[in-house]
Amino acid sequence: MGGDDRRIYIRRLKFTDTRSMLELRVRNREFFQLFEPIAPDAHYTLAGQQELMDQVQKNWDNRSQYVLGIFLSTPNQLIGRVSLSNVVRGAWQSCTIGYFLDASFNGLGLMTEALRQTVHFAFEEAALHRIQAAVMPRNRGSSRVLEKVGFRYDGFSEYYLNINGVWEHHNLYSLTTEHWQPGV
Repeated sequence: MGGDDRRIYIRRLKFTDTRSMLELRVRNREFFQLFEPIAPDAHYTLAGQQELMDQVQKNWDNRSQYVLGIFLSTPNQLIGRVSLSNVVRGAWQSCTIGYFLDASFNGLGLMTEALRQTVHFAFEEAALHRIQAAVMPRNRGSSRVLEKVGFRYDGFSEYYLNINGVWEHHNLYSLTTEHWQPGV
């Protein structure tokens, strides 16, 4: 998960990333709100982000969630996040994926790169078998990113998630190790 010649790299978020995450969230608050559940005002404070980061570390340690920062290789700047959540082990070995990227970096292919690296992490390092995603139909850019990485359309779910105070329909996607093509 290193930087080498890539434009971006992903890595486990650390406590030292808390202030950078707060700045990212505050800078993109209005943009992200269109695609996320409503967060309390405390979410946009250092204390709120420190609390979240503490939970992120605990979840990583107990293998129930893996939260990765997306960083520009140069100048080593946090520009987004990918989360593998709702990890279930046993016979399922599955998770859900969620992600966001600073609005000023949209449309440059960086999220596609980040998801490719995340899928590699999920299958090779976290030993998962299936990754599921849900995207609002109007978020065509996000659907396109998933498709470029190899996710397959599974179906449509009405009133799936409460986003910005509204129960939104979502298109469902998944990728399993059987359909994953490393390096593509």
